[in-house]
Amino acid sequence: MLYYLFEYLNELSFPGAGMFQYISFRAAAAIITSLIISLLFGKKIIRRLQKAQIGEVVRDLGLEGQMQKKGTPTMGGIIIIASILIPVLLFAKLNNVYIILMLITTIWCGTIGFVDDYIKVFKKNKEGMPGKFKVFGQISLGLIVGITLYFSDDAIIRERIPVETGKGSVEIVEGINGEEQSIQVIDVKSTKTTIPFLKNNELDYQRLVNFLGEEAAKKWVWVVFVIIVIFIITAVSNGANLTDGLDGLATGTSSIIGVTLAVLAYVSGNMIWSDYLNIMYIPHTGELVVFAAAFIGATIGFLWYNSFPAQVFMGDTGSLTLGGIIAVFAIAIHKELLIPLLCGIFLMESLSVVMQVSFFKYTKRKYGEGRRIFKMSPLHHHYQKSGYPEPKIVTRFWIVGILLAVLTIVTLKIR
Repeated sequence: MLYYLFEYLNELSFPGAGMFQYISFRAAAAIITSLIISLLFGKKIIRRLQKAQIGEVVRDLGLEGQMQKKGTPTMGGIIIIASILIPVLLFAKLNNVYIILMLITTIWCGTIGFVDDYIKVFKKNKEGMPGKFKVFGQISLGLIVGITLYFSDDAIIRERIPVETGKGSVEIVEGINGEEQSIQVIDVKSTKTTIPFLKNNELDYQRLVNFLGEEAAKKWVWVVFVIIVIFIITAVSNGANLTDGLDGLATGTSSIIGVTLAVLAYVSGNMIWSDYLNIMYIPHTGELVVFAAAFIGATIGFLWYNSFPAQVFMGDTGSLTLGGIIAVFAIAIHKELLIPLLCGIFLMESLSVVMQVSFFKYTKRKYGEGRRIFKMSPLHHHYQKSGYPEPKIVTRFWIVGILLAVLTIVTLKIR
């Protein structure tokens, strides 16, 4: 909203109003505002949660320090959601298709998580929302995101083409050294995505259905794309949910991922940098840097209260929202195949559960008694059972997350 106000003031030659035209300025304003909201208002929200006796329901799993967490305020994801939405509404271009999708994702996933937490806390049902309803909500979001990105005229990629073709249009851009240059470009709808570590690092999902014939593949590729989007959103949001088991683990990991996504969005939304890095240029995605900035500020601000020993837990209200945001953000900038690397912590946590459950069922059928790979799953509980202090586990997971984030950015050049 402030963007449009200052855009109008800039037309009136109001001093300083032109600053709002720069993504870097609005991103800085978003992260500062987000931090202020989460730090100042977070404490008030925590007190309200305490007065309402909205405390964590803890099952005794025999883990050190676990029962001390009983009664700690939960549903703190409300702090994260507010700290994201308010700065984005203030500083982002609200007619941008990607910003609209991110706002929908934040509210949608936050609502699913809120209902789940509400059932656990107020209805005293430890299982929360039935899994089928949660998955239905995630699938519905996937349909909205996938269909919008495929059919919207604003969700495109811009490719350079030889001038002699006579197609496309000429665009004047400012180079890295500040010099202006003209280039011939064409905007196209595309289902291409980025594959890490390969020289020709783009995969078109249409290739997955080429066996149908060229015309049929063009006609039905949107179905494949939407299915992939649904799978990614469901997997990442649930992965973030499983990771939220130790103080500060999901919050810190998400903030690291958020910084990386901001870098990827910036270079993908800038024609000169995308050309220099030889990656696809996606118009209008630079605006996502403002959203990423608010996301980073919200998670870091929440970490102030969520670090060990936690004063508040995010609950499913926060964890499902963080996972959904990360998934949709990566899909929007055509970097979803980097998720297994960037979100390696989420992946390890999810795989540990799948491996544990599968091996237990297999050995129970074969030997009549279930056996386990890990002492407990998800993976962070395995290390707790092994005697590692909670802060040490969290810190080491953060270090691994930073290494994965660096490696993700490095994939832009190392192929």
